[in-house]
Amino acid sequence: MSELSVNHLLGIKYLKKQDIQLIFETADHFKEVINRPIKKVPSLRDITIANLFFENSTRTKLSFELAEKRLSADVINFSSAQSSVKKGETLIDTVNNILSMKVDMVVMRHPNPGAGVFLSKHIDASIINAGDGAHEHPTQALLDSYSIREKLGEVAGKKVVIVGDILHSRVALSNIFALQLQGAEVMICGPKTLIPKYIGGIGVKVETDLRKALNWCDVANMLRVQNERMDINYFPSTREYTQQFGVNKELLDSLDKEITIMHPGPINRGVEITSDVADSKQSIILDQVQNGVAIRMAAIYLLASKIKQ
Repeated sequence: MSELSVNHLLGIKYLKKQDIQLIFETADHFKEVINRPIKKVPSLRDITIANLFFENSTRTKLSFELAEKRLSADVINFSSAQSSVKKGETLIDTVNNILSMKVDMVVMRHPNPGAGVFLSKHIDASIINAGDGAHEHPTQALLDSYSIREKLGEVAGKKVVIVGDILHSRVALSNIFALQLQGAEVMICGPKTLIPKYIGGIGVKVETDLRKALNWCDVANMLRVQNERMDINYFPSTREYTQQFGVNKELLDSLDKEITIMHPGPINRGVEITSDVADSKQSIILDQVQNGVAIRMAAIYLLASKIKQ
């Protein structure tokens, strides 16, 4: 298979295992490129990409923009805070106005789940979902799996626990789909109030004892508590959450084995993980950031190759 089976990257659930493999192989090539003295390739000189961010983002937005520029694409950045969306313009009108400027691809982050799927049915451009509410964040899950593959050799057969605020996390759902598709075992761990009711139906283990979860896993992906999505209190206090579900160096060192620590960022140091864990040799957090550029280059390049010129 030399091309993706999809025309958009809307969610991991729409991908096949071969799609993930192709993205990883392409990312291997681009990782070599971004480690050269000259980090650009002329692959997408004739492609224009619009980054539409209707929610705040730092890492993802910068990572996409850097990936696009490394591929020599023309880039338009759009922020809803300074746009006509504030005046009542609809999503489709906003996007169609941008597309009328001859844009080929849209990278979109939106607070509403399914916004990318909705848009894909109404416009011709190729769409990459950069996060839709608490639904999916496919490129984050791809870079997470890619980082596990890089560290441990393969994803198949590995045991991965996702710890923290599962209920509000688009990263968790995309990671579960991606890991299962590649043959990994997945467990989630967190307060019962932050574990969604549907989770038992998608083939993941559930554990509320952090020590047990860490002793089970090869990799722990630590998620932050998403206070901005909470309208009620899901646990008594941040201090109590940290005592039960935070990882510190003492806990890591007391485990039966050495495990790999991941975090999609932004990190709340001292809450879900302490600084000495985040900065330890067991952490691959900065590798994830670097791999994010290569994975996004791969996804953009593969989707762009399907655009009819």
